[in-house]
Amino acid sequence: MFRVTRRYQFSASHRLYSPLLSELENERVYGKCAQPYGHGHNYVVEVSARGPIEPVSGRAVDTDALDRLVQRHVLQPFDHHNLNVEVEAFRTTVPTAESLALEIGRRLKQNWKAAFPAGGPRLERIRIEETPRNTCEIGADEIE
Repeated sequence: MFRVTRRYQFSASHRLYSPLLSELENERVYGKCAQPYGHGHNYVVEVSARGPIEPVSGRAVDTDALDRLVQRHVLQPFDHHNLNVEVEAFRTTVPTAESLALEIGRRLKQNWKAAFPAGGPRLERIRIEETPRNTCEIGADEIE
């Protein structure tokens, strides 16, 4: 079994702000990221899949199929968008790196079988780099 990881990039803006907290609490929890006008990041997303080597191609993952899946379900809906305003999932969820990784994982998991038929590779992990100092990851088995 091999793990194949592909890296993708997109730019998006967001504001870290919870309506369940007061202005003061939001400032305390999120600091400068709670500013009313938000801010942007150049996100790096890593998607890892695991599978056996396919004997004809010598590959464990059809990277073209993975690229198409990520393009359609991650890059198109997120790139150059305000996550809080333009992405339905973040209208009620604070778009932290953790919730972004979870949403990306959900989207990929929901559409995985259409891109990779039975017996193909399995989605294994999503990793988000929001800044060089702030990264998070989630295993596919941890995604609802």
